[in-house]
This record gives sequence, C-alpha cells and structure tokens, in this order.
Amino acid sequence: MTLEARLQMPVAEALREIQAPIRDRLERVPDEMWRIIQADVAIIEAANAHLKGMRGKLFRPTLLLLASSIEGQPEARAVPLAAVAELVHLTSVVHDDSVDHSVLRRGQPTINAVFSHQVAVLMGDFLFAKAVGELVRLGDMEPLRVFTQASSEMTVGELRQLASFDALAFSEDDYHKLIRAKTASLVGAACEMGALAGAPRFRAQMRTFGESIGMAFQVADDLLDYTELESVTGKPSGNDLKEHKVTLPLIHALGKMSKTQRQVVDRLFADATPGDAAIAEVVGIVAECGGLDYARAEGERFAAAAEGALKDLPESDVKQSLADALAYVMDRRA
Repeated sequence: MTLEARLQMPVAEALREIQAPIRDRLERVPDEMWRIIQADVAIIEAANAHLKGMRGKLFRPTLLLLASSIEGQPEARAVPLAAVAELVHLTSVVHDDSVDHSVLRRGQPTINAVFSHQVAVLMGDFLFAKAVGELVRLGDMEPLRVFTQASSEMTVGELRQLASFDALAFSEDDYHKLIRAKTASLVGAACEMGALAGAPRFRAQMRTFGESIGMAFQVADDLLDYTELESVTGKPSGNDLKEHKVTLPLIHALGKMSKTQRQVVDRLFADATPGDAAIAEVVGIVAECGGLDYARAEGERFAAAAEGALKDLPESDVKQSLADALAYVMDRRA
C-alpha cells in the first residue's frame, strides 16, 4: 500500500497498519502492564481498573517494538520493556492531570477527578516505582539508566513550565526545551531501548529517530489546537488558549503582531475564562501573522531529521512502518 493511500485511511486504521509487523507482541503489552502494577490493595486495584478504561493508542510501545524488530526476531525482554515505556508515560499523564487539575483525559474522567489529587499523586508514584522495579527484574542497567534519565528530564520540564510566571514571555528556545523534555525524551528512550532489545547497532539512529519524531509529534499536536474543528461549533478547539498555554504558533506570531493585535492577545490572557469569540479572534491573528505556517515548517524540519535517521536501516516492513509512523504523526487528525 502506498503512503498516499495510508494517509487517506481513518486514523485508527492507519495506526493498525503501522502496528501490523509487531501486532502479536503489541497485544501482549497491556497484560504485561497490569501484571507489573497489580497489587492486593483495594484503592490501587480500583485506580488500575479506571486506568484500563483510559487506554491510549500505545504509540510509544509501538515504536519500541518496531525498533526491536529492525533485524528480525527481537529479544523476549522487548515486550516488558514496551510495557515499562507505557507505564512511564502513564505516570506522567496521571501527574500532569493532577498538576493541571484536569477533569477529562481521552474523554474519560481523570484519576484525580474520580478519586482525589492525593490519590493521583501517589498512584503516579506507584506506577513509576513498579516500572523501575520491572527494569531491575530484567537485570540490565541500560534500560534502567535510559528510562530513569528520560523520567528525570520529563520532571525537570514540568517544573520549568510551572516556574514560568509570564506565559507571554515564553520564548521559542524555552518551548523547544520544554517539548524535548516532556515529550521527545521518553519517545527517544523507547526507540533506543527497542533497538537494544533486538538491533543494538542501530541504537544511536533510533534514539535520534525517537527524539525527532517526538518533537514533530508535539509541534503537530500544538498546531492541531489551532486548526482542528470542533464538531458542533466548526471552530478551532483552542483548548491551549483557554488554559493560557503558549505554544509555537503563538510564540512566533507574537513577534510579528501590531500593537492592536497584541492588545487582543493580552486581553485574552488577562481573562480567566475567555470565550469562543475571543479565542477565534486570537487564532485568526496567529494565522495572519504566520504562526501556523511557521509551526508547520518547524514540524517538517523535525520530521526530516527523523526520516534521515531511518536511511541506513535494512529494507523491511518494519522500516516502512517506522516511516509511516512519521507520516501518521505529521498528519494528525485525531
């Protein structure tokens, strides 16, 4: 199937095609996750049951398992490593939702909304401790070193964001540091560990691929907030602007705005609950000032770096799936 044909698929179907070479192993990842975090404690079991209902797309385990299969049959540890990658991601999700006081994630109530912020913080700690324990059980220091380093970078990124008191003073360099820490570090770690579990000579290339696709993923995600239409209103969702989050489209546009346009943005950020009309006006200003085009170009730049990292991989269905995963990230529609 051609790349153009794949891009015409519904998002879920396109992801299934990407996952096809490692489908059998990927289907074992959730069971591995629940094995790792099972506990005979009522509140933990209740929280685990809720987390099962919030299951994501397993994108990081997908990349890890693909990386482990570059040269054929991967080692048995690839599946538990994929489970650890998703648990580390889940840890960050639970903690982030609590920090942000979010009540919904993937259309489902968050742990902090169902239980409490205290439970969410402690559950995040529990998930991370169990993930580290699984790495210790596997008996290899490299996965432990790489995943804990990524977790440290993610935490530092979150703290750096919390310490940013003037949102509109957030620079492009600040933005790159943030998304590299909060998103790209774990994706890079997952790809690197996948290579170690089946294709160690491609470890460096897969680290570069993972970090680059992680950067592209976050830029595309932030751009989607300005371009994705809500089904009812037909307007951009603007959730980041509602929460006064400054991402790359706005950062670039701020330097191009007239005094009047900047005043419109300042009013929105001074309003605790900006309305749809105010958000739509700022989205229009960002587009007019080139913020959307600039973010698209930056996303393409990171995508090109990821594509370059695949150049020397042997030709196979796995290499094609990695390339298609990059196209999937850049064609975010859901």
